[in-house]
Amino acid sequence: MTSGYNLTQRPAVSEADIQRMVRSDNADDRAVATHKICRVMERGDLTDSDRLAAQEIIRMLAQDAAELVRRALAVTLRTSDLLPHDVALKLAQDVVTVAVPVLTHSPLFSDEDLADIIRSGGSVRQVAIAKRETLSEVVTASLADNGVEEAVVIACANDNARFSDGGMNRVMDRFGTSEVVHSVLINRKVLPVSVSERLVTIVSAALREQLISHHAIKPETAIEIVTATQERVTVDMADQAGASFDPQGLARHLMASERLTPSLILRALVRGHMGFFEHALAELSGVPHERTWLMVHDAGSLGLRAIYDRAGLPARMFQTFRMAIDIYHSLQAEAGHLDPLRMQERLIERFLTQAPFAPREDLIYLYERLDRDSRGRRWTRVSEASGTDMLKAA
Repeated sequence: MTSGYNLTQRPAVSEADIQRMVRSDNADDRAVATHKICRVMERGDLTDSDRLAAQEIIRMLAQDAAELVRRALAVTLRTSDLLPHDVALKLAQDVVTVAVPVLTHSPLFSDEDLADIIRSGGSVRQVAIAKRETLSEVVTASLADNGVEEAVVIACANDNARFSDGGMNRVMDRFGTSEVVHSVLINRKVLPVSVSERLVTIVSAALREQLISHHAIKPETAIEIVTATQERVTVDMADQAGASFDPQGLARHLMASERLTPSLILRALVRGHMGFFEHALAELSGVPHERTWLMVHDAGSLGLRAIYDRAGLPARMFQTFRMAIDIYHSLQAEAGHLDPLRMQERLIERFLTQAPFAPREDLIYLYERLDRDSRGRRWTRVSEASGTDMLKAA
């Protein structure tokens, strides 16, 4: 061996170990020696020159004809940054007993490496990658597009595997009928609203209960969706999503499923979801969101009319939409400090007093929503200094 790294200086490695690694015809002997030598190198305090020499030894071991030796190398160095990147890629393409340890644990792979292997490496390698402790959106997107169901289930069950909304919806596109996929998605800490909305329409009663409890979907919301009144509750789910609400993703999902209706858009607007209203117009009109925003907010009534007509919304409802937008702007100026629930109540109340020509079913919905919010809030009775009682929100 020509390496400048003197292994015999390490007390855990004997000359016999080195001889077995280099010259023995017995694969078992070479594997044992490989494990011992790799462990010494991995734990050693290496200088730069030692590190380069050690990596040359690793490259030599990776070329051993015996699978057992290469597996010993892969298992021993599966979490080590001493493994050269080119050797990690070589081992990843080896037989599965060699590839799996490094694919599951090695920190040497880039996100692009892992995504490429998912696309071309077969199901066993996909599963190995899915078992990694953390996965980026680049890797999960590749799994969502190319992974077998087992690999996708494993990744979805890991809250440290980050999925984009698009990636999660792609999982639903491919495995939307799988009850196993339903279960792991429901048990994730966070789900995009569009995925929750898709799930609640198809899962079993038992899983629906989990969806309700884990993702703040109220039972009445789930029941209404299941009984084919999805339009009435889609915006309810947006409210419940809070900070995780993705208005663009929801608008795109509803557009793709042909459920981005004028009634739903109006209800969302009156509930204060201006971002969703803007993205809905952008999706329906094909105009970029930035330009849509300007036409809604900065271009006066002509800009709003132009984007409204281009979106194909009913002409008879334009004045109702314009009134809702005006109410939103005026309340933002007057009471922008209010919490979201209070602001929503003010919006609905003012709209109901000023827009009597809105479609009857939408007015009924808003009255019901206002009533439900009022009855659903907890109230406590407190005493003022004067002794008079007043109601105060808890």
